[in-house]
Amino acid sequence: MQPDIQPTLENDQVILQPLREHDFDELYAVASDPKVWEQHPNRDRWKKEVFQNFFEGALESGGAFKIVDKTTGHVIGSTRYYDYDDSARSIYIGYTFYGTMYWGKGINSQVKKLMLNYIFQFVERVLFQVGAENVRSQIAVERIGGIRTGELDVAYYGEPPRRNYLYEIRRPQ
Repeated sequence: MQPDIQPTLENDQVILQPLREHDFDELYAVASDPKVWEQHPNRDRWKKEVFQNFFEGALESGGAFKIVDKTTGHVIGSTRYYDYDDSARSIYIGYTFYGTMYWGKGINSQVKKLMLNYIFQFVERVLFQVGAENVRSQIAVERIGGIRTGELDVAYYGEPPRRNYLYEIRRPQ
């Protein structure tokens, strides 16, 4: 059975809502901070025209979310499911970013826990592609149980390929 890769997911602190076209301005307000992208392979994603390309790819993925802080109602970032593979019983989680005021507060682990708990009903493996220079995200994926399994070059939606590390989390038995 193919999963719905854009459900609404929530806990006490955050809501993951399906990303829609009208969410651009709120999400760009978070993404327009260059610090968000300083370790990312595409460091200029804070520029509106570059972020527009990213946003269009997010919508086309069919699995993107805006992340909302339940206490304030503000959009604080985005993430997505992508590249579901029924035969391999796997899916990717990634393209995640948060506003800097939410760094170091445990939000990422909460979001990933919501996503993993949901998607492990349908798959056995969740994969993550993390920029080779993005140490912050590598540490975050390792903290939630990701194991580095390889390297690959990834080209994102009209952008040149960049070196990424591949991480994996297997469904608990």
